[in-house]
Amino acid sequence: MSLTLILLLIALGLILILLEVFVVPGTTIVGISGVALIIFSIWEAYKLLGTHQGHIVVAITIGVIVLTFLVTFKSGTWKRVMLSTNIEGKVNVLEDNKLHVGDSGKAISRISPAGTAMFEDELYEVHTIGDFIDQETDLIISKIEDNKIFVKRK
Repeated sequence: MSLTLILLLIALGLILILLEVFVVPGTTIVGISGVALIIFSIWEAYKLLGTHQGHIVVAITIGVIVLTFLVTFKSGTWKRVMLSTNIEGKVNVLEDNKLHVGDSGKAISRISPAGTAMFEDELYEVHTIGDFIDQETDLIISKIEDNKIFVKRK
């Protein structure tokens, strides 16, 4: 095995580790393969070049790995990769005296066991107790508990 092949295997191992960190979530075969390639390359460098040159290869490899990670973290790579949107959704927050048990509405989506219904020209998340309700079915509020609206067929 030549020095060029050792350096190429170390570079390939570093690329696999970077793929593991930035692209492939979790500890997978990609990251393990990258670490294994680097360890194998260092072992081969010791075997081919001797102890002194093996130490140099280890030092250069560690330096390149540290430098690569510093550059990738400082260059804003995370900003291009990470999700930066805000959650605009909201939970049913029922105003006092707006909806009451016995109010009528209409199912907008299938309620199985949760879905969407319209009461007084506003959409609400609603739940049933056990049965499924098709869309466009007339509903009646059977219970309101902790901002959770339970409905049944009218």
